[in-house]
Amino acid sequence: MKTVKVTRALHRGIDVVLISFPYDQQLILSVKQLDGATWSQTLKCWYIPEILFSINPLLDVFRGKAQIDYSDILQTTGIPNNTENFNPETTKKAPSQESETNLKNELPKGYLEKLQQKRYSTSTLNMYTTYFKDFMCHFSGREPDSISKEEINNYLIHLIKEKKISNSQQNQRINSIKFYYEKVLCREKEYYFIERPRGEKKLPDVLSKHEIEAMLRATTNIKHRCLIALIYSCGLRRSEAINLKIEDIDTERMLVKIKGAKGKKDRYVQLSTTMLEEINRYLKEVHPELWLFEGYNGMPYSATSILNDIKNAALKAGIKKRVYPHILRHSFATHHLEQGTDLRYIQEFLGHESSKTTEIYTHVSKTDFHKFRNPLDDIRFEETS
Repeated sequence: MKTVKVTRALHRGIDVVLISFPYDQQLILSVKQLDGATWSQTLKCWYIPEILFSINPLLDVFRGKAQIDYSDILQTTGIPNNTENFNPETTKKAPSQESETNLKNELPKGYLEKLQQKRYSTSTLNMYTTYFKDFMCHFSGREPDSISKEEINNYLIHLIKEKKISNSQQNQRINSIKFYYEKVLCREKEYYFIERPRGEKKLPDVLSKHEIEAMLRATTNIKHRCLIALIYSCGLRRSEAINLKIEDIDTERMLVKIKGAKGKKDRYVQLSTTMLEEINRYLKEVHPELWLFEGYNGMPYSATSILNDIKNAALKAGIKKRVYPHILRHSFATHHLEQGTDLRYIQEFLGHESSKTTEIYTHVSKTDFHKFRNPLDDIRFEETS
């Protein structure tokens, strides 16, 4: 029987529980049933944010399929390392309960509760609590109310100079601090004497229409082809494709309803006639019940599976670029712009709150480039005979 090793770690600034095991399809299907389980390409294993982790569901999904090595996380919980005869019902307190209790004890009163009241996403909640715990640890023994702006400013400078934190992490740490003083203590907006870093202006990667076509032609699996075509034709985020239900395809109005997208906003996107034909072929052949793209045991299709489907399609099509799910969304927006679609409509299609976010595609569109003649075209490299 294979062994599943469970350890604690810090991943992307968040306390997580790592779940690692040799490649086994049955174990992969099992771990996907755990709430919050995500595959890490960098760590080459699965992980769950510690605040979401509970030992009992993990025991249940792997029972009879693998031995479990808990030595790293259970040595202080009173649960025996040998889990062969372990009865989950006899456990007094699961690690997830302990994690949340410890989290509340380490954070000032009201911080976690306010985050939960405002229904922040799990990733934001983990990020804010982790960074604010660091802040409290730095000023250990001090009440947060007594910490001056100058001290906060010096703390941030210390992180930048000594810890070499990135631009995005600097902003996130500032926001986690501002959240406490502005939202929990209801103070006026806090300003710190440190410049916010300018965001890096990276242009999005884009595939050509020919490359998209090559990927679709190379994909013979009807489910994978339908998924790739829908993400591209509707400009979907990967999470939006995962959460689509059959009922969200409005064939009467030729629209697709995207529910609870980024910022918890709904929106409609156009359903093309070609896409509708592909969806109808897919539904007749595959027969999903609830989710448009179903995974194991009727659950939504996994993010990792989508990534693999798209990478495999690009590989079969002979595309040398780095291809990933979001490149289809970038390509959708760029191709719309190149064929003359107004930027305001593209903004609505993508669900961008600000037009400035959408304007980045004007820098990768080839529309304006064709208006100008390149001076090199007037230069001859070789003499004509």
